[in-house]
Formats: sequence, C-alpha cells, structure tokens
Amino acid sequence: MLNGLWLGFFLVAAVSALAQWLLAGNAGIFAAMVESIFAMAKLSVEVMVLLFGTLTLWLGFLKIAEKAGIVEWLAKVLGPLFARLMPEVPPGHPALGLITMNFAANALGLDNAATPIGLKAMRALQELNPSSTTATNAQILFLVLNASSLTLLPVTIFMYRAQQGAPDPTMVFLPILLATSASTLVGLLSVAVMQRLRLWDPVVLAYLVPGALLLGAFMAFLGTLSAAALASLSSILGNLTLFGVIILFLLVGALKRVKVYEAFVEGAKEGFDVAKSLLPYLVAMLVAVGVLRASGALEIALDGIRHAVNWMGLDTRFVEGLPTALVKPFSGSAARAMLIETMQTQGVDSFPALVAATIQGSTETTFYVLAVYFGAVGIQRVRHAVGCALLAELSGVIAAIFVCYWFFA
Repeated sequence: MLNGLWLGFFLVAAVSALAQWLLAGNAGIFAAMVESIFAMAKLSVEVMVLLFGTLTLWLGFLKIAEKAGIVEWLAKVLGPLFARLMPEVPPGHPALGLITMNFAANALGLDNAATPIGLKAMRALQELNPSSTTATNAQILFLVLNASSLTLLPVTIFMYRAQQGAPDPTMVFLPILLATSASTLVGLLSVAVMQRLRLWDPVVLAYLVPGALLLGAFMAFLGTLSAAALASLSSILGNLTLFGVIILFLLVGALKRVKVYEAFVEGAKEGFDVAKSLLPYLVAMLVAVGVLRASGALEIALDGIRHAVNWMGLDTRFVEGLPTALVKPFSGSAARAMLIETMQTQGVDSFPALVAATIQGSTETTFYVLAVYFGAVGIQRVRHAVGCALLAELSGVIAAIFVCYWFFA
C-alpha cells in the first residue's frame, strides 16, 4: 500500500512536470523539483531533532505512570465497561491492560508509541479468537476505537507547530478535542449497531452519559465565547492540561515510592529507540510530498476541489488543508509530511494549517492500522472493520473543518 502511494507521488509529479514543460513552456519546473528534494530532506532532519525529544520525554513520563499503577488503575476502572463492550474477553485478561495502555498513549498524542502497545493488545485478543483468520468483535471494536484516534492531549501536533515557529503551539487543543470526540463517538456507535451492543445497558450508560452531558455542557459554554476568547481558552487549557498530567504522574509515582528518575530514563530509552527508526520514513514522505507540490500536481488537484466547493456556494479556505485528510487513511507519515508542508507554504497559523493540524490530531491512518494490526495476527477476514473505521475517520475530518470555522474563521 505504502509502496504504491509513494511511487504514485513521484509518477504524478513527473507527468505534471512534463505537461508544464511541453504545454506551458515552464522549463524551470525540474529545477524547482530538484531544489524541493534537498529542501525537504533538510527539513526532515530538523523535524526529527524535536521529535526525538518529544517521544523520549513522553514515553519517559508514561513509564512512570505505568510503574505507579496508573495504567493498571485505569484498566480496573474501565473493566466494567469493557466487560459490556467486549463480552468475550474474560475479566482481568492481559488484553484489557494493554488496550488501556494503547488508549493512554493515543490520548497523549503518542501515536508512534501507541502502535507497539496496540500490536501486543491485538495478539492478546487473538489468543481468545476461535478462528485464526477472522476478526472477532472485540478485535474490531478495539481497532475502530484505535482508528478513531481519541486524542486528549495532542503532544506531537503541538511539537510540529512549535517546530514551525507557532507563537502558541497549543492553540488547536480544543478543536482537536472536539473533533476527535466526534470521530470516536461515531466509531463506537457504528460498531455498536453492527455488533448489536447494548449501549443502553445501565453500566455502559453510567460511563457514557456523564461524559456526553459534560461535553455537551462544555460545547454550550464555548458557544457563548468569541473567536478570540475560544483561541485563548484553548491555549490556557492545553498548557494547563499538559503540565497537569506531568505533575500528576510525578506525584503519584512519588507516593507509590517509584524511583521516578530511573523510571523516566527507562521509558525515555524506549522513546529514543522508537524515534530513531522514524527518520527514513519521514525523509521518504516529505521528499515525495515536496516533489508533488513543486510539480504543480497538488495545486491542480486542490483547484478541482476548490471549484467544486465554490460551485456549491461554500467557503473554500479549508481546501488548502485537505491534503492531510486525503492521505491520512493510507499513511501517517504522508499525512505528517502534508501537515508540515502546509504549515511551510501557507504559514503555521494560517487557516489551512490550523485545519490540517486539527485533522491530523483527530483522525487516524485507517488502512495502515488495518494492515498492521490485523496483519500482525494473520487476520484476513476483517468483516465490518473497514466500513466503521472509515465512517469514524470521515466524521473526524468533517468535524475538524466545522470546528476550525467555529474557532478561527
């Protein structure tokens, strides 16, 4: 899948460049493409320097949380809910703890760290699978919720914005929170319909209703604020939440007599190992996206979408942020490259860049997740997983666009 996508970027760029040279007489197009290749390679290294620090930092804190029992406590708290949503998984099964850790990593925006944990969870669920090739209901629910990208603290998005010079990297905190809530809710409801889960069960309602009411009340409160006040509140809550999580992990670790420094270093080493493997992928995708943009092919595609949106009488400012959404289902690294490229060309705090950042933080790489998670355990018949995951992703994209108009337009 990624091979075809990556090769396709270069082939489309080559066709577009030839057309501009032969039909429009633009002989400088090839020089621009070559210049873009080296510029994107340099940018990849600059981004990786900060990514090394971010992943190392947050996996260090996550290790403290794990040793302090916070993850285990979350597994116990969510146990009754999982018992209803995944009735085939026995109470106390290791899969539940791994699923909780995966959700915790996703919630902190550590998508690269969440993947290895998620693979362990999928293998644990496969141990309960009576079929070696057909996905169980529990595996599908786990994958769809994973693909819906419930991100409460999008640290990596803040990092990318900071690296591109954003004066307030956390400004997109609330838009991402609202958009990812929409994608997760749609993902859960779609799976519930397909699997006939009893969401009206008193235990399930006890978990979901208070959260839904709280989110509804919060959105009603946000509706009373001006755009400037919304941006300011998003910044305050983003920074406060970020620092609050760090202090919480450290205090609980200290109370549990965890050697917090040693635990942090242990987790940070894992973060370093995860981060160092990402540079080749980042270079590959950023270079491909840079060539696509320099060839004019990306602009041609966006012009087509822009004309269609304009024909419907809608505002077209969000269109420049759509490249991230178009490639996100296939590749996280490609979407990351599109986001960085949009911030570079449009400006880090431009409306398209804010839309792209919100989309990146509230959606997941559906086909990649399907291929990796199910491929790791030999699942061939995925049943309704693809449809539910894509519906959740589409909901996240639409919600991201609407929320950005609410906050920033």
